[in-house]
Amino acid sequence: MIMTPDGATSRKAFNWINGSQCQEGQLQQSIDPATYNVIGHYPDYGLEAAKFAVAAASKAFRETMWAHDHELRARVLDQLACAFERNRDRLLEILSLENGKVKAEAAFELDMVASKLRYSAATALVEGGRALTPKPGSISLILRQPMGVAAVIAPWNSPVILTIRSLAPALAAGCTTVIKLPAQVAQTASVMAEIMAEAEDLPNGVINLFFESGPEGSAYLVDSPEVPVVSFTGSTRTGRAISSTGAKYLKRFGMELGGKTPMIVFDDADLDAALPVLEKALTVFSGQFCMTGSRLLVENGKYEAVRDGLAERLRNVKVGPAADPSSDMGPLIDRANVERVDGVVEAAIAAGAKVVERGGPIKEGLLASGAFFRPALLEVSDNSLPIIQEETFGPVLTIQRFYDEADAIRLANDNEYGLAASIWTRDVDRSLRVAQALEVGSVWINDWAKVYDGTEEGGFKQSGLGRLNGLAALDDFIEHKHIALNPGLKQR
Repeated sequence: MIMTPDGATSRKAFNWINGSQCQEGQLQQSIDPATYNVIGHYPDYGLEAAKFAVAAASKAFRETMWAHDHELRARVLDQLACAFERNRDRLLEILSLENGKVKAEAAFELDMVASKLRYSAATALVEGGRALTPKPGSISLILRQPMGVAAVIAPWNSPVILTIRSLAPALAAGCTTVIKLPAQVAQTASVMAEIMAEAEDLPNGVINLFFESGPEGSAYLVDSPEVPVVSFTGSTRTGRAISSTGAKYLKRFGMELGGKTPMIVFDDADLDAALPVLEKALTVFSGQFCMTGSRLLVENGKYEAVRDGLAERLRNVKVGPAADPSSDMGPLIDRANVERVDGVVEAAIAAGAKVVERGGPIKEGLLASGAFFRPALLEVSDNSLPIIQEETFGPVLTIQRFYDEADAIRLANDNEYGLAASIWTRDVDRSLRVAQALEVGSVWINDWAKVYDGTEEGGFKQSGLGRLNGLAALDDFIEHKHIALNPGLKQR
């Protein structure tokens, strides 16, 4: 802890590299987005930290038993799960303060961590190759071996679970790791490092963590020949850029990128069940979520009922700080994003979108100093508008009318993204027909954002490469090796 000018205590974050806390570098401020008060400081030296971390992870991969000992990996993953459970409330406080999430949503994020680590612990124990006899007198062994150092580049919107979602299978596969998080969540990252340090059997250098305000450290991870695999969660634009950079080394990329989730409501949908979920699909994490339900497609017969019912619900959303237990939705991550999202709404209105609920920045009263934005609902008919085609990453929802099943599928698929979709109907046959026709990686029927440890998650089209969760998550971090033996045939 250090002292702020007003005499209050302030947190000092640290990078965690090779089992040690590292605090060198120029100190920058960590901000509470709800008040813009300074809550701490962090050292900002991304490039140097990345170099140190890669060297530590490379050494650990070569010189420890991590890559070879399945039981060690399973044991450490379980120890990490226990550590996160013990420190859950402590981590919740800093996550909700620094990230702006209301407490219920911060708890939702954290309560997925331990089970994900334990699922990967189980996969570490059963992970193996296979043996076969491709022709008489020969035996072939297929080994699944870890690729080496894995970079985990996670975003600020859900920093804990999105880090663990990539980290857990990387560790289970036998990779050593370097985690990079954005400076907006430096305090949260530092507490995560303290928690992970509690895993008593974790060798130094197997997990390394740093944060930065700029791109230099991330660029080093992507460009380093010592890092053969990168697991990235973030924007499609950045995903394209790092893929291009890493191509010269033919790096393995696993990427979950942007989304523009369509929520398709048919005339036979149960609106009493649908409307509360449609509201939360927009406001959870203040719309700063790759699976935010940002496109609402409604069949003609129920269009006005859905539009008016949802508008009323959005008007009643209580925007406020996480410190207020009655808050329904917290702030955006910073004021710059408030201005950006507001600009998106203004541009959509200028292009012909009709305002149902304008939403927008809160500029008066107790919340004016924070990064608060009321949810917006816009009526649209032109599917080519940027507000429909591009990810907003904020609490802005468009609503469109469709006339039949084919029309709904056409509108939903007319987008470069393909991460997820939601279908609302009582017709089981229709739900399965439409689900198969949608060009997305996850489809929820009469629900939204249901993700499980054992089910694969990822995007079609420009929403990513590879899969996280489920058994396929290991594939991003594994190489296959064929060993051929020729013992000959038994003499007769």
